Amino acid sequence: MAESTDLQAVLARFLPELAAEQRLDGQRQKVSRHLGQCRTPALGGMHWQCDRCAYAQPIYFACRDRHCPRCQQRASRRWAERQSQTILPVAYYHLVFTLPHGLNGWAQLHPAVLYDSLFAAAAGTLKAFAADPKRLGGELGFTAVLHTWGQTLTQHIHLHCLVPGGVLTPEGRWRTAKGHYLFPVRALARQFRGRLASLLRRAARTGALSRVAPADVDHRLAELMRTEVVVYAKPCLGQAETVVGYLARYSHRIAISNARILGIDGESVAFRYTDYADGHRAKVMHLAGVEFVRRFLLHVLPRGFMRIRHYGFLANRCRRAKLARIGACLARPEPTAEGAAAGRVADTEERYPCPACGTGALRPGALLPAPALAPPRRESG
Repeated sequence: MAESTDLQAVLARFLPELAAEQRLDGQRQKVSRHLGQCRTPALGGMHWQCDRCAYAQPIYFACRDRHCPRCQQRASRRWAERQSQTILPVAYYHLVFTLPHGLNGWAQLHPAVLYDSLFAAAAGTLKAFAADPKRLGGELGFTAVLHTWGQTLTQHIHLHCLVPGGVLTPEGRWRTAKGHYLFPVRALARQFRGRLASLLRRAARTGALSRVAPADVDHRLAELMRTEVVVYAKPCLGQAETVVGYLARYSHRIAISNARILGIDGESVAFRYTDYADGHRAKVMHLAGVEFVRRFLLHVLPRGFMRIRHYGFLANRCRRAKLARIGACLARPEPTAEGAAAGRVADTEERYPCPACGTGALRPGALLPAPALAPPRRESG
């Protein structure tokens, strides 16, 4: 097996072959370039030196692309730390809404339309159930995160929704949710299916699904209404630390992490995956390198697409005021200025220990500029 066994090495070896076989759009070309240059001299960097011994080394800049496994771990941690300020002292529910696999082909043709429709159908369903006076009769708040992959990098487009267990009533009071799964999942699934079909039919009428034949629209949507759609619901979570862990786990996850890639063997890539159909057993798959890269690039998001969205009383435009109201109802103390400042200090005092002596810390020195590059070739798409 090759020494380097990360995604960057896999792309360096097999991407040129894939690009020779099929046309890659501009967004996928850009993401591939970013991941190939991450932490390399191509992006420049800084010369770091130990403050105790003579050890010195260059550290190159990160690409910060949201599809990069090297960059997303730190981004996930920081995002979760910010979101921890919005965690309520209530039970939380985890629900998953999945796009029926029969629509995966449409998602390749019009990804933004399908993903937006999935968000809208799931959000509309949860809001309608929460507002129903026979259920909770108020405004729900929740965070939804889009994932587009399965464990073997195939298309499995779904939303993870993390929902505080209660609503803010029109009178400004907090009403706690009862029950183990928030809402009946079969009833949720039926309404979700109807909303999704309606949204997609409207998109077809307005020309947003122009690459899909009208006959295919009618066939697929009729098939969708005959399909039993499943909404997954996990029992509620009670502790704030557990909720923050969930946020960090799902928020910035990408299709595959470097830790799951075991190596390149000949013309194939070996990687770990969890087989949920076989009792969640850990297994190893050997996939042709070109096919591995093709599957990975299926999960490149459209440019500027928001894959993390907040709804209801957690929406950005009203979150502060409504959380303050809910906090007053729950008698939750507001975060102090000292606590927020301590969090900022801890973030700025990140330390890089010296790998040579183990006692010193690496300090930044001279800038290492990126090499002068030729003007980029115009990319299609």
